[in-house]
Amino acid sequence: MTRQIVLDTETTGLNAKLGDRVIEIGCLELLNRRPTGNHFHHYLNPERASEEGAVKVHGISDEFLLDKPRFREVASEFIDYIRGAELIIHNAPFDVEFLERELALAELPPLAQHCAGVKDTLKLAKELHPGKKNSLDALCERYGVNNTHRTLHGALLDAELLAEVYLAMTRGQESLVMELEQAPAAAALIGGVRVEHARLPLLAATEEETAAHVKVLQDIQAESKGKCVWLKLDGEGPGAG
Repeated sequence: MTRQIVLDTETTGLNAKLGDRVIEIGCLELLNRRPTGNHFHHYLNPERASEEGAVKVHGISDEFLLDKPRFREVASEFIDYIRGAELIIHNAPFDVEFLERELALAELPPLAQHCAGVKDTLKLAKELHPGKKNSLDALCERYGVNNTHRTLHGALLDAELLAEVYLAMTRGQESLVMELEQAPAAAALIGGVRVEHARLPLLAATEEETAAHVKVLQDIQAESKGKCVWLKLDGEGPGAG
């Protein structure tokens, strides 16, 4: 079962190295590419003021955040939520840098010790659509995702939009994987390891295909002076049966 967490943050500014902090985390869970309704969402007290430009983007005032928990107070809940999952983030380096800083300030291990990896949808979008705008709004328009209710940035809303965009962007790439995952599976032991594989239908050869097969084997028999092993196994050669 593939577990992914689509994640977004809002911050006091653009530079974690200069002390900007996370003020909102919004996440939603995908299991086998299907939203489960299991969300993680918190506003956070950053213990500092937001830059004016950042407030214009997300609309979250310093006063609103005063009674909200600090990151360290929800860190355990956050870590439990993302544990073992792949994180799906748009412009991942930005959010990851901020999350790493928050974890470090809370004296907790880095992100890599909690999740199974990070997939950057901005990088993926640039590979799929080189030379085009690949902001979240641009991708919503390109893939027909309704974002008319998005007047300001919000972590949970943006995570929900990103989940729709990500599924649309990768639907063709992962359709075969989805089909195999949904097919009845048979188990086998290879080198002592249990391996699941899909059951594939068996189709019998037609009379024409069987005749052509025998003809090829007979030609090999003639060329090899009676040493065609496959023909013997098919019951057509001398000594067979």
